Amino acid sequence: MAAILIQAVFLPIILAPVVYFLSKRNGKLGGLSTFLIMLYSLILLLYSTSLGDPYVETYSWRPIGNFGLNADGLSIPFAAMIAILSATLAIYSIPYMSHRIREESKNEEDVNRRFALYYMLYLLYSAGMFGTVLATNLIQFYVFFELMLVPSFFLIAEFGYGDRSRISFMYFIWTHVGALILLAGLLAIGFLAGSFNIADISDAGIAFNVRLWIAAAITIGLFVKLAAFGLHIWLPHAHAEAPTPISALLSPAMIGIGGYALIRLLLFVIPSAYMATTLAIAIWGLVTMVYGGLMAVTQDDIKRLLAYSSISQMGYVIFGIASAYYVGVSGSVFQYVSHGTAKAILFMVAGTIIMQTNGVRSIKEMGGLSKKLPITAIAAMVGFMTLFGVPPLNGFQSEWMLFYGSFAGAIQLASSGKMIITGIALATTALTAGYALWTMKRVFFGNLPKNLENVKEGGLMVTGPLIFLVILTIILGIYPSLVTERLIPTLANVLPPG
Repeated sequence: MAAILIQAVFLPIILAPVVYFLSKRNGKLGGLSTFLIMLYSLILLLYSTSLGDPYVETYSWRPIGNFGLNADGLSIPFAAMIAILSATLAIYSIPYMSHRIREESKNEEDVNRRFALYYMLYLLYSAGMFGTVLATNLIQFYVFFELMLVPSFFLIAEFGYGDRSRISFMYFIWTHVGALILLAGLLAIGFLAGSFNIADISDAGIAFNVRLWIAAAITIGLFVKLAAFGLHIWLPHAHAEAPTPISALLSPAMIGIGGYALIRLLLFVIPSAYMATTLAIAIWGLVTMVYGGLMAVTQDDIKRLLAYSSISQMGYVIFGIASAYYVGVSGSVFQYVSHGTAKAILFMVAGTIIMQTNGVRSIKEMGGLSKKLPITAIAAMVGFMTLFGVPPLNGFQSEWMLFYGSFAGAIQLASSGKMIITGIALATTALTAGYALWTMKRVFFGNLPKNLENVKEGGLMVTGPLIFLVILTIILGIYPSLVTERLIPTLANVLPPG
């Protein structure tokens, strides 16, 4: 057995202290080291796809069962996006965190010390996300799920804006409580099924009403992570006040992992409970879509606008999962990918504006910035158009799959209620287009304020990551099979047509 995936997951953890000491000498060196480590993890993940479908590594983990890592059609899109964004944002973090850290540091030694802490936590955070989506054991899954939480808490508490102590504590409490509710469901299903290894679990011997309770615990716990309506309170604060590179990981990468876990646990582990709850999940997803979009329209702070946009986009993910049809669930996974590239672009755009304007975040104080930031403006347009599904961008591919699958699922189930809900959800895309184009107009067009006349584009470490993600967004829109080739057959085996 080749130890490919275990390297990909654990090298960032093992090398985090090394990066800490490198960064204490030179913060830029720490950023480049982090980039190379996450790039190596991505290469190992992609290499594993040539070794089997699925490719699984299994290690004995007594008495819990087996510790394993699984690269299959469902986990690969999530893991690849996490690695891509982590590597890309490691580069973007060099200029941004230099700007952010120097705002509060008194000397160069303190700057390098804080850079060291940042990149060490960054690697642990990335490894936690990576390990979560590859885990084959429920306990292992939960360990990595919590590993995401602790470093991200410290990243917000140490490097955030505003009342960061209070906001990081709010973030920790909300997400940890959600994780504990999830843990109750995981322990129940593992105990009753007699195994914590996901592939070995069968719900056949569990009473149906117990399955529903387990499904409820798992769903609510993961809906906290997804920031579904009513459980979203933490997200606008955490995403708006986190340092921008971390916002660009929290929003595109981390919260969507709740969608991965929902698919893996409900569809693969307790499918009968999933089928019984799809209508309720669909309604919750629709409400989340509408609420997030309406709140985004009202925001003046550009990062809070993007945070509420993320809530709305997670509504799309939830809605697709509820389709009960393999194309719709595939569209939900693709939505994670398209939202990942789009929202990483948009948060980096927001960060570029903050850096280049000395901290301006109010949209009312912007305008005409396309004259001074043309690359940033083009990237922002691509990011926003991806959100509302303009071809040939990857957001178009995810949305047509999502809504086609939802209509097909409604027809297959002969559910007029789901048909109506799908029609309303489809109309909601106009709301996304509305806040996206309205924001573009206010930020990048019109008259340029006098105090912004000296603004200019950032350097290559700012524009390079933006350009890369723009190109990736277009490539995935033209060649969606890069995402769907293994994804659709994997989900079709769980949710066969007809």
